[in-house]
This record gives sequence, C-alpha cells and structure tokens, in this order.
Amino acid sequence: MSQKNKQTGYVYSNQLMQYRFSNDHPFNQMRLKLTTELLIDAGLLTPDQIITPRIATDDELTLIHSYDYVNAIKHASHGILSPSEAKKYGLADEDTSQFKHMHQHSARIVGGALKLADMIVNDELQNGCHLGGGLHHALPGRANGFCIYNDVAITAKYLSKKYGLRVMVIDTDAHHGDGVQWSFYTDNDILNYSIHETGKFLFPGSGHYTERGKEQGFSYSVNVPLEPYTEDASFVECFKKTVTPVVKSYQPDILLSVHGVDIHYLDPLTHMNCTLDALYEVPYYIKSLADTYTNGKVMMFGGGGYNIWRVVPRAWSHVFLSLMDQPIQHGDLPREWVEKWQHYSPLDLPTTWDDKRLDYMEIPRTAEISAKNLKHANQVASWF
Repeated sequence: MSQKNKQTGYVYSNQLMQYRFSNDHPFNQMRLKLTTELLIDAGLLTPDQIITPRIATDDELTLIHSYDYVNAIKHASHGILSPSEAKKYGLADEDTSQFKHMHQHSARIVGGALKLADMIVNDELQNGCHLGGGLHHALPGRANGFCIYNDVAITAKYLSKKYGLRVMVIDTDAHHGDGVQWSFYTDNDILNYSIHETGKFLFPGSGHYTERGKEQGFSYSVNVPLEPYTEDASFVECFKKTVTPVVKSYQPDILLSVHGVDIHYLDPLTHMNCTLDALYEVPYYIKSLADTYTNGKVMMFGGGGYNIWRVVPRAWSHVFLSLMDQPIQHGDLPREWVEKWQHYSPLDLPTTWDDKRLDYMEIPRTAEISAKNLKHANQVASWF
C-alpha cells in the first residue's frame, strides 16, 4: 500500500445498509454501496483503506442526545414504543419512522465516525471519509429529517471533549444542518458553518444568515442561505467567499465536512440547479483549507443526495478522491460497474465521470439569483 493510500481511511460495511426506514423511502443507503463499488471497480479504493465501523456506546451517544431519547430509540428498535412517545420523539411520521434494530444500526453510523476520528487524532491516518454518515438533522431529543443519531454533532463534541480540539463543521448539503446548529447554539467550543438552499421553501426552514448563535455561542453559527435554482458559479463563489475567512479567523484543529450532494439539479427533494462540476470542486477546496489550517486533518461525511443512480456515486467518489489528492476524473466509468448495476437501475446509468447535462435547463433569472446570493455572502464575510 502506498503512503498516500495509507493516509486516507474509508468507513464502510455492508451492515451500514441496514439503516433503512422502508423500501420506498428516499433515504436509501444503496447509494453508499454504489459509490464504494464504483471506487473499487475503478481501482481507486483498496481493501486495506476500509475501516469497519463499531457501535457507539450510550455514553458516546449522550454527548449530544438525552438519555430518555436514546432509551426511546431502543424501545422503538423492539417495537415497544407507545404512539404518544413516538410522536414526542419524532418517530411518528413517514420521514423518520421506526424500524427494527434502529438503535443498533444508527449507533453503528456514529461508531464509524468516532473510530475514524480516533485514528486521525492518533496519527494512524491523515484524513478519511464516512459517506454513510452525515445525519445532521437529528436533534438532541428528537429524530428529524431522516436522521436518528447526529453522528456529526457527536463526533464534534467527542473531539472537543476527549482531545481538547477546536472543531469546525463545514456543511454543504442543500438542507440546513439544523441538528448540528441547535446542538451547539450557545456553545463556543464548536463552530458550525452551513451553506444551503434558503429555508423559505425547503426543510427544515431554518438557517437564515442572522442565526449566529446565542450567549457564549454568538458568532459560532454561520449560515449562508442561497436562493432556489442557484447554479454552479454562484454556489462556488459564495462558498469560497464565506468559508475561507471563517476558517482563517477560527483557526480550527480539525475540520468535519458534510457533503450532501442534493444541490444537483437532478435531485428530487431540492430546488438547486448545480451540476457535478460544483460537487467535484467543493471537497477539493475543503481539502486545501485543511492542508493550510489544520495540518491536513479533516473528516468528510456523506449527508443528503437522493438521486442515487445518476448523481451520488460519481459525486461522493470525488469526496474520497479529494482526500488523496487524486485528480478529478474524466472519461468513461468502469464498464463492469455500469453493466453490473444497470440491471437494477430504473434509469439509464451514466457512462462517464463528466456531467453531460442532457436535461439541464438554463435559468432565466441567473443574474438576479446570483446577485441576491452574493449580497448575503458579502454580509456574512464582513463579520470575519
């Protein structure tokens, strides 16, 4: 194994597929398997880079979540949660419903993140990714937005409490990272940055740029809301213009980044109009920030992304590749991967790494949208 490969870990196990609400639920961990096999078939991921996740302990889960909430998830795992408790703990609707052994399968996602975090801090790895994680909506005492346990918030708190590190979260998912924000809203130990589609029309409805934290946590929450139908150039410009001064000002010891890929124009749950070009560029920029400010220490999580066939595998592959300083890929996808999965896909699979944009629609209000985005980005950047 090359020294470059040895520096980057990849959290994966087939057991991560068991985090599954129902067969027709939009959150489908098959996207993780598709990504992993794409990387392997392309010769870009080797077996010795794979880190098998462990199951997080109750003490680790309660770094963020309340004891009664963790117990409620255990009860739900065995089908013994009452209807009133299910409603109280956010488990009474189709978005975040109960499923068998949900505690174990959710705690495994957290454990994978914590295992990777330990390996990075202890210099067994330089960096790594956990694409099966990124469950940034879960609240301290309530399931929320497809998320049971908030692995991002728990990992941030774990790194802060156990190792005394200054932790910064960079969240580029189309949905605001509300669970992470509210977990640390009065806390000055963790800085949470989120760039996302405005909550005016999209779940969870929060993430306005005036949400900056309270009490000791004031200025430790940073939000960059973008207009619906934002395109690549505006997204990347606003991201770089805001995230760079925040990192430079905060001087973190480690970065945790969330790479939901639902800003893509083909995503069925959002209203953004970006392409793979932006999704490829973002993790490489975060990696460059880590190289400059955190001695290369960065953990990259998955997150949203609901076009699991045509978007997620190619985009998430580049999250991993950015960590190894591998170039952005072009040309044909591995033929064996396309042939293997075409049988299962309801759509024609892409055959190249490049985004062909065959059904991309130009937005007539591009200038207006970009100007509004830039106005808010400049306002946020001026605070640092």
